[in-house]
Amino acid sequence: MSAIPSQFDNVTAVTKANVYFDGKVVSHSILFPDSSKKTLGLIYPGDYHFGTDKAERMEIVAGTCEVKLDGSEAKTTYTGGQYFDVPAKSGFDIAVTSGICEYICSFID
Repeated sequence: MSAIPSQFDNVTAVTKANVYFDGKVVSHSILFPDSSKKTLGLIYPGDYHFGTDKAERMEIVAGTCEVKLDGSEAKTTYTGGQYFDVPAKSGFDIAVTSGICEYICSFID
């Protein structure tokens, strides 16, 4: 498993936040010189469902979450340093029971 990045150099940070679920999930977009995009975010305790347009890689920076991909019955727990991939045109349920889950979401072409 690859190491979760601790910083990104030479990027543009979008100051307007992406706010979901009444502020329980918040992220900021990071734009790279090659036109790729990631979001850096926080998930507060609760249960949430996200849909995907593009495929995504969710890297957990800190905290713990439980994830169930659409079409699967299996729930998997992820902690800091781990990641999961979500197919395009799909979605996932994510639950945080305590603390804050910090993540990096990469959009995969």
